[in-house]
Amino acid sequence: MLEIHGPQFSHCDGLSRRAFLSAGAAGFCGLTLADLLRAESLGGIGSSTKAVINIHLDGGPPQMDMIDLKPDAPREIRGEFKPIRSKIPGLLISELLPKLASIADKFAFIRSLVGASSQHDAFQCQSGFDRKDLDSIGGRPAMGAILSKLKGSPSDPAPCFVDLMQGRPLVRNSARPGFLGPAYGPFRPDISKMFERPLEEGMKGELKALGGNHATSMALNKSLSAERMKTRVGLLEELDSLKRSADSGGQMDALDRFTRQAVEILTSGKFADALDLEKEDPAVVARYTLPGAKNRPLGTNEGAGSTRKFLLARRLVEAGVRCVSLSISDFDTHSSNYPRMRHTLPIVDHGLHALVTDLDERGMLDDVAIVAWGEFGRTPKVNSKNGGRDHWPKVGMALLAGGGMKTGQVIGATDRYAGEAITRPVHYQEVFATLYHCLGIDLAATTIADSSGRPHYLLDRTEPVRELV
Repeated sequence: MLEIHGPQFSHCDGLSRRAFLSAGAAGFCGLTLADLLRAESLGGIGSSTKAVINIHLDGGPPQMDMIDLKPDAPREIRGEFKPIRSKIPGLLISELLPKLASIADKFAFIRSLVGASSQHDAFQCQSGFDRKDLDSIGGRPAMGAILSKLKGSPSDPAPCFVDLMQGRPLVRNSARPGFLGPAYGPFRPDISKMFERPLEEGMKGELKALGGNHATSMALNKSLSAERMKTRVGLLEELDSLKRSADSGGQMDALDRFTRQAVEILTSGKFADALDLEKEDPAVVARYTLPGAKNRPLGTNEGAGSTRKFLLARRLVEAGVRCVSLSISDFDTHSSNYPRMRHTLPIVDHGLHALVTDLDERGMLDDVAIVAWGEFGRTPKVNSKNGGRDHWPKVGMALLAGGGMKTGQVIGATDRYAGEAITRPVHYQEVFATLYHCLGIDLAATTIADSSGRPHYLLDRTEPVRELV
């Protein structure tokens, strides 16, 4: 719960300068105010609902256990899972993905994803770049940060970019604004209490450091009315101009530009309501809930209730968010690959099915592009010591849906062991180029400037996946 209070330096109406500025500068629930972007001032997409939902399969999903099964390969490669038919003629996928198989025509299956690093670099799934690219000037910005810069949100109020990522530090901290600066970082609510999952030590430390400014719910202090809150926006004009001119990190700029929209978030309640799944129709919540499954995580994997993350993403898009990133953990199966996948893949299967069918029924699917992928694939051969699959950057997989893309197809192929792409390799940046295309952004003509004013194109590879557009 966000509380606004401060006993010192009270103004005549009882609201202190500290009180108001803490509601801004400290951020709402860990929110950097610059994230709330310039919806009313920007054109481009205008009032459309075009958005991206980026689903990170944390740890590296095993392509041969999901959508690229090799039933004729040796046992140590083909694994334990049987192939089943899908709605796409000739496409066989894992028996653990039956719901996905039933709506396969709503997806494009990329079996030949290339360009991965060998590390758990989730930033690559946020930007298409290695996390060290342009490191000397702050690094590349994530896609959500770029959309914040270029488009803002289609409705007021709403942050443009919401990060729901959990898991290891390189996953949790992957949605970075890079050289765009803190004004374009994501809104990152704490969803750890909403979805049962053992938190890794890095995430525990981060949440502890953020404290009360990293909450899920947002509400005004009972003593502060919405009207009273709105009238205090003018206090920003009293800020010391010298401090502003001396601020090289962009924090004061963020505060100055977007406090009004931040106030609107609290006073309108629209965005805060989107984060509250209790406001959703119980029948819809039930639809997104994996039936018959125990809500106990396996290791650092998700609990069954994590399927509702997909519902949260849909609600955020409806509230005007341009880009939502979420994660499903843990695909890092160096050991116990098959038990972990028996636990995790039904979560992905149910969540994707619920999300895509729900968006379709609401008439939103053509406007919302969905991608589900990880930082690399897994080794074709199961290691004999621990029954796991290890890191495999040579080839991975991706699932795409919505956004007006041409779905119902398989793109690319691997060798008989699912170890290398032999036809139509697709680079991460090509997928991002496709997502930008879905949003109506011209990559050949669009640049963003770093802090020195130097322009940068959004991607090095600007052509979208031709089969999808």
